Amino acid sequence: MTLKLPPDLERRLTAAAAQQGLHLEEFAVKVLDECLPVDRTRDAVSLLQSWIDADEAEVAEQKATGDFLIQALDADRLADRKLFPPELKGVTW
Repeated sequence: MTLKLPPDLERRLTAAAAQQGLHLEEFAVKVLDECLPVDRTRDAVSLLQSWIDADEAEVAEQKATGDFLIQALDADRLADRKLFPPELKGVTW
């Protein structure tokens, strides 16, 4: 790829590259990489699909771990009010 930069922009880019001790091309790639957004859609879709494809044993283990954690948090409280009241399961937590 070849870019034709306005003289002022090329001077600023060259000066910034020199200031960081990088070659002009290396610095330009770094600046572009930092400024352009990364498409994370594919990663998100893969993660969601892995959750959908999780086998029943894995889901059951995760549920058991979550239930244990909720029980432990509620059991070790100084107050009588539970953090996770059973009557609100599926409503607020």
